Amino acid sequence: MISFGPVPSRRLGKSLGINNIISPKACSYGCVYCQVGKTIKKSIKRETFFKSEIIFEKVEEHLKRLSSENYPDYLTFVSNGEPTLDINLGRSIELLKKIGIPVAVITNASLLGDDSIRKDLRLSDLVSVKMDAGDNETWQKVNSPAPRLEFEKVTEGKNLFASDFKGILYTETMLVEGLNDFSENLINVAKLVHDLNPAKAYLSIPIRPPARSSVKAPGPEKLNQAWQIFNDMNINTEFLTGFEGTNTGFTGNIYEDILNITAVHPLREDSLIKLLQSDNADFGVVDSLIRQRLIRISVYGGEKFYMREYHLNI
Repeated sequence: MISFGPVPSRRLGKSLGINNIISPKACSYGCVYCQVGKTIKKSIKRETFFKSEIIFEKVEEHLKRLSSENYPDYLTFVSNGEPTLDINLGRSIELLKKIGIPVAVITNASLLGDDSIRKDLRLSDLVSVKMDAGDNETWQKVNSPAPRLEFEKVTEGKNLFASDFKGILYTETMLVEGLNDFSENLINVAKLVHDLNPAKAYLSIPIRPPARSSVKAPGPEKLNQAWQIFNDMNINTEFLTGFEGTNTGFTGNIYEDILNITAVHPLREDSLIKLLQSDNADFGVVDSLIRQRLIRISVYGGEKFYMREYHLNI
């Protein structure tokens, strides 16, 4: 389950996802809003998950199974965890760029103090970095970083990367009611984002089932305040608050399509139904996967989502 989609992306158009982290979820953060669920293995140590050649081979095979109208705009590392924990990330990016489709990496940016990680990410065409907190206390509450990470060093790493990255740089700030939507944090985050000078800064809200069930999106007044603060600092700011749409890519193998997508990208029910129609399959496939405990249902914001089910012996 290395590649999935393409899925509609509010940032990247049609995005062919690449999951380069083997389950259980390995990440340097344990964000309260994470759509993949709770972090099982909190780590800051790079390791081998897949050989780069395997990732390249699987992505090529996937692309061959797509129709021309489903061809992606980006090949995107968006993982069941933090993609920069993969020690082979740079080599994988180099191989994938031979395909001729831009390569993007969605990262929490917590490990950019590492020279080797900055070197790897410079190979990509687009990088999106997480910017949820403007101080250590808020960072701990929202992102729950691994013990050896330090807020100041993480911030320094982002600045070092931004200073010499030649591709497109985005930032994304996930706003959570009562945790990081207060004025002081918004101002501090905006200052940090301004220092990075991204092509665009996205303000987003949770729209899928989060790791912590109590997580909610801020109200309209808080969202407007956040946008005004960013805009006042001359930051090119855009909201990511809407549903991306139901046009999920398909390969013709409905079982693989559902399992690969839901591993890192919960499927809203209308998107799942559209995927079934595209693959000429009926809802019995979904019922079967639920009975086998391969996927599960979760309700969030009044919408029903289908998510990958993991059974871990840890």
